[in-house]
Amino acid sequence: MSFKVGIIGAGPSGLAMLRAFESEQKKGNEIPEIKCFEKQDNWGGMWNYTWRTGVGKYGEPLHGSMYRYLWSNGPKECLEFSDYTFSEHFGKPISSYPPREVLFDYIEGRIKQSNARKYIKFNTVARWVDYDEESKTFRVIFDDLANNRTFEEVFDYLIVATGHFSTPNMPYFKGIDKFPGAVMHAHDFRGADQFSGKDILLVGSSYSAEDIGVQCYKHGVNSVTISYRSNPIGCKWPEEIKEVALLTHFEGDTAYFKDGSSKRFDAVVFCTGYQHKFPFLPDSLRLKTKNCLYPDKLYKGIIFNEATNLLYLGMQDQYYTFNMFDAQAWFARDYMLGRVAIPDKLEREKDIKEWMDNEARTVSGDDHIDFQTAYIKDLMNNTDYPDFNLDKVADLFKSWLKDKEDNILTYRDKVYQSVMDDVHAEKHHTPWIKELDDSYERFFEEEEVADEAEISRVNYY
Repeated sequence: MSFKVGIIGAGPSGLAMLRAFESEQKKGNEIPEIKCFEKQDNWGGMWNYTWRTGVGKYGEPLHGSMYRYLWSNGPKECLEFSDYTFSEHFGKPISSYPPREVLFDYIEGRIKQSNARKYIKFNTVARWVDYDEESKTFRVIFDDLANNRTFEEVFDYLIVATGHFSTPNMPYFKGIDKFPGAVMHAHDFRGADQFSGKDILLVGSSYSAEDIGVQCYKHGVNSVTISYRSNPIGCKWPEEIKEVALLTHFEGDTAYFKDGSSKRFDAVVFCTGYQHKFPFLPDSLRLKTKNCLYPDKLYKGIIFNEATNLLYLGMQDQYYTFNMFDAQAWFARDYMLGRVAIPDKLEREKDIKEWMDNEARTVSGDDHIDFQTAYIKDLMNNTDYPDFNLDKVADLFKSWLKDKEDNILTYRDKVYQSVMDDVHAEKHHTPWIKELDDSYERFFEEEEVADEAEISRVNYY
């Protein structure tokens, strides 16, 4: 096969792309020349944890936003690979909400069964892309960080799989520059221990604010205040967590809010989201979008409409994750192999607009889940990605939303049944609110932690 594919990023989306080509190769079919480039020293993308903040070993801005004590905030049964189940990997049922080390082990388990590593060049960052209109090829300039060497490659297809949760959106509030305590973005948050006994302010009402808030509560902060711009998260918070209107300004260590209230804080964490940022791409090829379920300019949420040999993976706001990335990768593979025909540009624009209009009509969390479920069904109808019951997964997502509404501190203790192999999850040996050790070793122990103080904290209503 005479064309060449470049993949930028070896996180879950980039790895899905490699797996999609490998599945084709296992059927005895020829695949193109593939090269994948990853700026970190290992695969896994956001699931790589590092104690560092700001910049990494070679002075590059850190990609990962992973922190200690992070546990899955959605049922593992909703993100399970169709061709590689949790029970296959671990050899037994586990709970529905594993911590980061366990999830990373699962991600690695599937990719380690392949030859994917031979296609990946680690510690390598994309610096610039030139697109040749005449030859329809991409010239990409890379830096080999470990060897301090610059080189270039030419590709017929370029796949951007860098994710969109690594460049912080950091707003300014008057007086923040003189705030005497710690100030950080969620991107640089590495754990709640440092805030034990303190009063912290979280700015934003995203999933990161929700999760960092309950993590800090769990690890002993004095209080958590969450400042929202438009709408509160609206959970039934314990008395140590409360939501207030938008932050207006600081005076010393005191924050003032739009509702007229004020409070003194020891630390501020901005949970204000991330930018879709692709500094290696020229303006004409750069995806420009807010965080949404269906970005503009991407046909089927993947193919860049202005240059159809440029593909983006995993750029949507996400309910589904790993299995959606797989569906996208399988579709992208079949498109590049000529099995999926795409219409002309005008028809593609109409299709994109129809999806975007449908998203605009969604209101509730259930609506968003149904929208993304329909999107994945549309992709899977065009590929041979192993089928699974998406409607059942959607039902699990809706149960998850209800569980969080019922009790934000106990929803991670719920268990579900796998849609892929019908295996029932087992309860973790220790309720989440009492489990302060997120290590792989601790997860697979069988002894419960007894802590009456923590038990009393969760029974707050």
